[in-house]
Amino acid sequence: MTVKLTVENAVQAKQEIEKLETQGYVRDNIHIFAHFKERADDINDALDTSDVGMKEQGFLQSMKNMFTSRGDELRNKMEAAGISKQEAEAAEKELDNGKLVIIAHN
Repeated sequence: MTVKLTVENAVQAKQEIEKLETQGYVRDNIHIFAHFKERADDINDALDTSDVGMKEQGFLQSMKNMFTSRGDELRNKMEAAGISKQEAEAAEKELDNGKLVIIAHN
């Protein structure tokens, strides 16, 4: 099952991740998205969660993301993490407003 949550900051993200863990999700399958890559990397590092990479996307999509806009990259990664195209588009708008999106999957 895939879960998508939206939070305001890293403190709220930490709380939600702890709740997800009590529900059986493991940190390797919990991904935090932020509009700015540096912010996402810092939060993923601090909370020991993972970025969506080749494991979820496949090699070709990972390479393609190197040459696309940040918005396209985020939507592609969110879809690879398990949400629909429409959900990814809506989530990307939340990221544009400074929020964080958490996607967890089993």
